[in-house]
Amino acid sequence: MLEGWFSWFILIWVVALIGFFAIGGFFMFRKFLKRLPKEDGKSDMDWEEYYVGQTRHLWTERQKELLEDLVSPVPELFRDVARQKIAGKIGELAVQEKASAITEDLVIRGYIIATPKRDHKFLRKKLHERQVNMTPYEKLFS
Repeated sequence: MLEGWFSWFILIWVVALIGFFAIGGFFMFRKFLKRLPKEDGKSDMDWEEYYVGQTRHLWTERQKELLEDLVSPVPELFRDVARQKIAGKIGELAVQEKASAITEDLVIRGYIIATPKRDHKFLRKKLHERQVNMTPYEKLFS
C-alpha cells in the first residue's frame, strides 16, 4: 500500500475525477433528454431552432441588445444555451401572436416564461436597473 502524501494525492485525484465525470455526465444527459423527440416528432431543441428561424428577421439591434443585457448574469459557460432557449420562447410567442416585429414586451415576457422561478430575482433586478415598469408582468412571475 502507498503511504504518505502521494497516497493522499491519488485518493483526492480519484474523488475529483469521479466528481468531474458525474457533473459532465449530468449535463450531457440533460442535453440528450432535450434532443429526444416528443409526441409530435420534434424535440424541445428542434422547436427552439424552428421558432428562432421563423422570427430571425423580426429582431432589431435594440431587442438583441436587450436580450444580451438580460442574459448577462448567466455564467458565460451556459449563456449560449440560455440565449437560445429564451430566443426560442420569444420566437414562439411572436409566431403565436403573429407579431410583425420583436418588441421589448415580447422579449421580457419570453424571458420570464423561459427562465426558472429561481432566476426571476435576477431578472427583476435587471429590469429595475433598466427602469422597466413591472406591473404588466407580475402575473407571469407567479
